Amino acid sequence: MKLKNSQALGAFNYAYLLKRIYVFIKPYLGRVIIGFIIAIPVGLLDGVVAYALKPYMDEVLIKKNMLLAFLIPFGIIMFAALQGVLRYLNDYLANWCGQKVTNSVKIALFDRLVHMDPKFYDDNSSGIVLTRYLSDPDTASRGILDNIKAFTAAGTGAVALIGVMLYNSWQLALVGVLVLCVAFLPVALIRKRIKAASTKNMVLGGDLTTNFNETYSGNKIIAAYNLSKHQHQKFINNINAMFDVNMSLVKRAGWMSPIMYLIASVGIALVLGYGTYLVITGKMSSGSLLSFVTSLLLLYKPIKTMGNTLTSLQTLFVAMDRTFELFDLNPDIADKENAVALEQIKDGVSFEHVFFEYEKDVPVLKDINLNVKLGETLALVGNSGGGKSTIANLIPRFYDVKSGSIKIDGVDIRDYKLESLRNNIAIVFQDNFLFSGTIRENLLMGNFNATDEQIEEVVRAAHLDEFLHEMPDGIDTYIGERGTSLSGGQRQRVAIARAMLKNAPIIILDEATSALDNKSEAIVQKALENLMKNKTVFVIAHRLSTISNADRIAVINEGELAEIGTHEELMNLPNGKYRLLYEMQFNKAEQLSV
Repeated sequence: MKLKNSQALGAFNYAYLLKRIYVFIKPYLGRVIIGFIIAIPVGLLDGVVAYALKPYMDEVLIKKNMLLAFLIPFGIIMFAALQGVLRYLNDYLANWCGQKVTNSVKIALFDRLVHMDPKFYDDNSSGIVLTRYLSDPDTASRGILDNIKAFTAAGTGAVALIGVMLYNSWQLALVGVLVLCVAFLPVALIRKRIKAASTKNMVLGGDLTTNFNETYSGNKIIAAYNLSKHQHQKFINNINAMFDVNMSLVKRAGWMSPIMYLIASVGIALVLGYGTYLVITGKMSSGSLLSFVTSLLLLYKPIKTMGNTLTSLQTLFVAMDRTFELFDLNPDIADKENAVALEQIKDGVSFEHVFFEYEKDVPVLKDINLNVKLGETLALVGNSGGGKSTIANLIPRFYDVKSGSIKIDGVDIRDYKLESLRNNIAIVFQDNFLFSGTIRENLLMGNFNATDEQIEEVVRAAHLDEFLHEMPDGIDTYIGERGTSLSGGQRQRVAIARAMLKNAPIIILDEATSALDNKSEAIVQKALENLMKNKTVFVIAHRLSTISNADRIAVINEGELAEIGTHEELMNLPNGKYRLLYEMQFNKAEQLSV
């Protein structure tokens, strides 16, 4: 699935979304309920001041009751202090629960992410992945509790104020509530536009993050090709696009507040006119009118809060729907229901009539047939783009074949448990990824249970000891993100040592020395020879001089197996493709040496 194409089609299915988020809220439900219970008196206490104005006007200002003149202001202060304490507790609980729920969602999503197959990463940029797996869950899960809490407090405040209004005059209350309901209608009219703008804004946010990632990772290309202005302009275009989307939403949503205010003002004017008539005719006291008008004025705030909260909630439901779309994604590469564990390889690996394509109807491999025996080294050579790396990627099931089968010991690798299959394969790439951390930590990723003696053994075998003594902390030196503090040859040797520590029976070497200079290549080649001992090895090499000792060599041309045999056999083929490749490289090397 291409995450950028998400339409958040379920963003209006509130019951479904709340049911799914409830799974993550449930462990903290006790505190959530306490927070909502506290939110009720926080809102209800809004009605205290409005209610207190009636006795203050009627009993203090008109009847001169001095005791109430002292008690009412003091009581208002005490109620305000109580409301402040409750509001603090409510905010703390809401934030605590919100962050816990957010963390739970992120942890569950990350578990899904690390099990996605390479095609998922092929289809989606880093920025989109970061936005969908970090920003969307944060917006959805933390915000939902905050906004429901705010809606609860505002709702109970509105109920309390309406209660005060009804107590003072049900006729005026009917007018006031009817007007405020009309003022609330614009919120319902704009929710679809909020959904569209929120979805588009989240996509643009992913593009923005991608731009940052590409600028960071491609900084040398940017410098070498003077792309600073180009990259900066891309960023400006992205920022402007986000601005246009946000302003489009503001333009449509911004008129809600003034319209609500205008409608509320009409209501207040009607109430004042009718209320004055009731006071003059003796049907209502001055205190009741003052209390009622104050309640109506105070009611505008919670109504507006509820309107804004519902607007925010629609954005949250978009983010929530996008988040649960991720939970519904399943990797294309997964275990069969009755998959078995691959315990020990006895015979070898075979390709039987293998066809493969990355994109539909664009074949990459065509009817590949290979049989690699246990302990044999097979070199894959050919022109760039011919399908050599694809063959290597199919063995650990980074991708699955379109038709045909790859078998280990006569069993289709799709019938093995994926984890056990990959436990039997170690890979050394051309540009090996090292994780931020120490050299030791990177080695242990090959085998977390390795002993110090085993680590020392692979350090020697991979010729790491030749440069470790120069490191400030030896094997415990921190090498930073992607191992950038190491040279290319040093990174390769760390990767080889990691593969040695895994001690897998199948080794895949994908252009493991092609990016190195002659000196580094010679050292790395020695390390590779130690890695390859007594293993079944697939070697992909551009420099044919590095694979002349392979047991057999397969020439892959335009996705087809063109030739296979030993170095001597292939060199003896008249007009052979391998011989042509070899002579071209030999002549080129000879010319360079002159």
